[in-house]
Amino acid sequence: MRKVGVIVGREWSWPPAFIEEVNRREAGVVAEYARLGGTRMNEPCPYAVIVDRISHEVPYYRSYLKNAVLQGTYVVNNPFMWSADDKFFGASLATALGLASPKTVVLPNKSYVEGIVPESLRNLVYPLPWQELLDYVGLPAILKDAHGGGWKRVYRVDSLEELWARYDESGLLTMILQEFIQWDDYIRCMCLGQDDILVMKYDPIQRRYLHHDLAPDLYERIVHDSRRLMQALGYDMNTIEWAIRDGVPYAIDFMNPAPDMDVNSLGPEFFRWCVEHMADLCLRLAQEPGRQERTMRWDRLLAGRLPAERQEVV
Repeated sequence: MRKVGVIVGREWSWPPAFIEEVNRREAGVVAEYARLGGTRMNEPCPYAVIVDRISHEVPYYRSYLKNAVLQGTYVVNNPFMWSADDKFFGASLATALGLASPKTVVLPNKSYVEGIVPESLRNLVYPLPWQELLDYVGLPAILKDAHGGGWKRVYRVDSLEELWARYDESGLLTMILQEFIQWDDYIRCMCLGQDDILVMKYDPIQRRYLHHDLAPDLYERIVHDSRRLMQALGYDMNTIEWAIRDGVPYAIDFMNPAPDMDVNSLGPEFFRWCVEHMADLCLRLAQEPGRQERTMRWDRLLAGRLPAERQEVV
């Protein structure tokens, strides 16, 4: 009997519904909450598949999952990629893929850990060319944590003075400054298994999901571009947010490898889609095991999409 393990935090609605759905199908695979503790080096992993919903906040879990991949377990999402991702890289990747994305700048940290002294930062330009950066992204602009999620530490700034004030509050965080897209419509896609894309209209202010009313050609473009991003990132569970301006979908936020799947957020219909499609994905991965790719190969997607002089170094 193959096993699917689930690693979760406080969420209460999706995990038990997913476990029940997998076990209900009686497909020779059993799902359960994973049990971990004091992992030995090169220790075999009893799970064919592990669904990771919380290792970004519990470092021991991330270490366990990397060893699990070494043992042949398929982890959703790939812990090697998740350890490396950030929103600035994502913006560069989207642009390299030819997708519309807001102009983005990554900023040096405001503060540093103990032991970092002025001599440690001799490579940094000081003062930063703040006005040049604002001229590039424009005003208003968005300042947010390069490694954050859940709309935490996301600020709209309307002046250089507001930018300074928010930046001064950022502490040890690495922040990005991003062009503000005044959107006509806002879409969030739940993406599972790199192919299953649920397109939902989303209100980022009231945090509500609705059925979309997109024109067919715009819908197809969003689905197509979402799949390209998923394949480039190597994720099997993610949400991608698109801000639509003048008929063009801009990839706003698309590195959410532990996406919100709560029934109170999604509503019963969209919640059920997530439960059933994640069960489909994990059963397939458990029944047709294959080694998880540990080396991310973005060059496979970028070759032929960059100027010739840059293709050799991707």
